[in-house]
Amino acid sequence: MLSRSERLPFTAEAVISDQDVGPPRATAKSATLNQMRSEIEQAVLLLQRGDEEALEQALALLQNTVFSFSMRVCGQREDAEDTMQEVLVKSVPHLPKFDSPKALVVWLYKVAKNRCLMSRRRSRFAPKEDLSLEELMPDRQELERLSGDGSINPEMFAIRSEEAARLRQAIQRLPPPYRIVLVLRDMEGLTDEEVAEITGLRPGTVRVRLHRARLFVRKELVKGLKTHPGRSVESVSSRATANTQPRPVRCKAMFAELSNYLDEQLDDFLCDELEKHLDDCGPCKAFLASLEATIEQCRRSPAECFTGKKAVSIRKELMKNYALVVATVRPPA
Repeated sequence: MLSRSERLPFTAEAVISDQDVGPPRATAKSATLNQMRSEIEQAVLLLQRGDEEALEQALALLQNTVFSFSMRVCGQREDAEDTMQEVLVKSVPHLPKFDSPKALVVWLYKVAKNRCLMSRRRSRFAPKEDLSLEELMPDRQELERLSGDGSINPEMFAIRSEEAARLRQAIQRLPPPYRIVLVLRDMEGLTDEEVAEITGLRPGTVRVRLHRARLFVRKELVKGLKTHPGRSVESVSSRATANTQPRPVRCKAMFAELSNYLDEQLDDFLCDELEKHLDDCGPCKAFLASLEATIEQCRRSPAECFTGKKAVSIRKELMKNYALVVATVRPPA
């Protein structure tokens, strides 16, 4: 099967302009998705060295990994710091036993996920717990605007540094079960199987929640785009709601498969059918590009690090506890 970039003539490759802040898309995507895995692998190797310097470096990596994830899920720095500290305190007795980065990843995120969900303050803007695919799909009005008069175009989704705050707000408005999946999959770079193991969901359920979470974030970001000076996309759409015609049946049928298409998880037959539709439907092609650009924004969202005197102080205390654990598990010389 051809790769997605070879199959699709109009993707988010064209959405990210040369003026955008940050490295080229391919490099940025690779760095984002591999950074967490690399940090955990380094931490495991450092723990195996066993000396004090290596231990502090390993704990610093684990601090940043857990803190970054917690910030993305909790949205509150105080909650994220508390989560990070509690997770690492709980991890100390187990760290000497981990020789597999994957096992450590799953364990850390599982504990952090549970702590985040218990501590997070519910936003008054949060939607209901279940996201309906029907509500997340664009109506005919939006599809026409996407490729009609040019007032909304994929370039408006270009990833820029000032969009980070709006992206964080959109993610915080996701119901927690969907937010967890989106953060783990698109921001922390885990696989469907790893996300399923951490969340206790089936891989198929992970795929459904991921797609709906992506559509929700895309919809939230669209609300901030401007069609004309002083007129938002949402306001134009709301005035036209009464006269909205049903979505074209073929358009509606393909929306459930867009994430599988972008993640190259469709079989050849379904892939060919979807591409035939895209070739004949400019609005759907533009919508797909806007969805892919939204996913790229998630993947390129910078991780927040936990640094400073407080971070050092916590590491020193963790190192003392770790030394005690190691002393009890190692036989006397």
